[in-house]
Amino acid sequence: MPQTPTLVAMFDSSSFNRNLYQTKEEESCSGLYYQDNNLLSGSLEALIQHLVPSVDYYPDRTYIFTFLLSSRLFIHPFELMAKVCHVCLEQQRQNEPGTDKSQLRKIAPKILQLLAEWTETFPYDFRDERMMRNLKDTAHRITNGDEMYRKNVQQIIQNLIRKLAALSQYEELIAKINAQSTDRMTVLKTKPQSIQRDIITICSDPYTLAQQLTHIELERLSYIGPEEFVQAFVQKDPLDNDQSCYGDRKKTRNLEAYVEWFNRLSYLVATEICMPVKKKHRARMIEFFIDVARECFNIGNFNSLMAIISGMNMSPVSRLKKTWAKVKTAKFDILEHQMDPSSNFYNYRTALRGAAQRSLTAHSNREKIVIPFCSLLIKDIYFLNEGCTNRLPNGHVNFEKFWELARQVSEFMAWRQVECPFEKDRKILHYVLTVPIFSEDALYLASYESEGPENHIEKDRWKTLRYVNWIISLGNQTYLLNCDL
Repeated sequence: MPQTPTLVAMFDSSSFNRNLYQTKEEESCSGLYYQDNNLLSGSLEALIQHLVPSVDYYPDRTYIFTFLLSSRLFIHPFELMAKVCHVCLEQQRQNEPGTDKSQLRKIAPKILQLLAEWTETFPYDFRDERMMRNLKDTAHRITNGDEMYRKNVQQIIQNLIRKLAALSQYEELIAKINAQSTDRMTVLKTKPQSIQRDIITICSDPYTLAQQLTHIELERLSYIGPEEFVQAFVQKDPLDNDQSCYGDRKKTRNLEAYVEWFNRLSYLVATEICMPVKKKHRARMIEFFIDVARECFNIGNFNSLMAIISGMNMSPVSRLKKTWAKVKTAKFDILEHQMDPSSNFYNYRTALRGAAQRSLTAHSNREKIVIPFCSLLIKDIYFLNEGCTNRLPNGHVNFEKFWELARQVSEFMAWRQVECPFEKDRKILHYVLTVPIFSEDALYLASYESEGPENHIEKDRWKTLRYVNWIISLGNQTYLLNCDL
């Protein structure tokens, strides 16, 4: 296959509008609506027909990606695969009897290329046994047992199985990490004296910690499927009569796991700041995380940067006025300005565009790193989805909307493929991923014990938290007594 530019480059290229949606030579535009040679809408059936290659036609990569990404809002992937297979067979039947073999030789490679692109870009679709069954069935029917294409099919399926096995291993690893974190949290509650050392004793260099956070970010990003951004907002298609069709579409939760990682990092930062008894140690911890955040910004790791800022802006931390008085906050003020939410995060979006431009012209993986603030990306896609209808009044699929959706997701796809150039430090990674973190109530309790309540609201809350903590400690003593018995 010839080398083709990346999806994000194709979406951003000026030639996109002229060349993206060229119709098949023999195809009438019935069911598809164009304006200035751009596909704006179409019936679902016509869009499916437009996806399937013919002897003298192959759909543009941007169309394939956009349709496979958005079609799941209207039809199950396994149903789409079945329809693609049906259209392919219909094309075969329409050929003249004497040209079946030669026509097959022309179209089979194109069908296999389409299947290869599908399995490469949306491998998690094939966690559904029906999808895998339809894939094998389609490949078998198209190749018709021809040895020339049998090896191609085997290669497609082997690559797919490898990707799905890697996903399963990753999910098992995340489950194991979460279990370790939960177990250590139980130890913290039952034996407070066994609390872990603080993060500075594990890693005293802010740049090194920023590198390790980038390792975690890039690994977790790499497993998020593009379809997860769409499936997060799946709603009932008004033209679909199947009441139960949405229940089994979601095959992964990597996007949710990534958001959970953001929350964990925020609470880890707040825990590390609130935990020290001495004011000077809390101030040193704040300054340390400011430096880590700055290094994250320089790397292009905006997600960790925002998680750290969020942790330092949590009320139990921000209320520590005596502690903050000992902190040199000039660098923190600059970082907060960069991530200021006003004007729809204008400063952050400007910095992100700069990092994205650097990534496009980069010669090393270090310069290619762009890790967006994930929650804002999800919010952008959510408002795009809510702001435009999926179907037009005539029942057509609003493809203009899905082009913009695909453009945003394709950019993310390019960023998630970057390999982390930094050396792993397993000791630091293990600490960050498994060390116990305080709940919001525990953070407030630690904060009040460090710097007492300043008003009646805080005093009342402190009393309540101390009472609840006393009840919990009684329960822990009973638990330990039973363990000893």
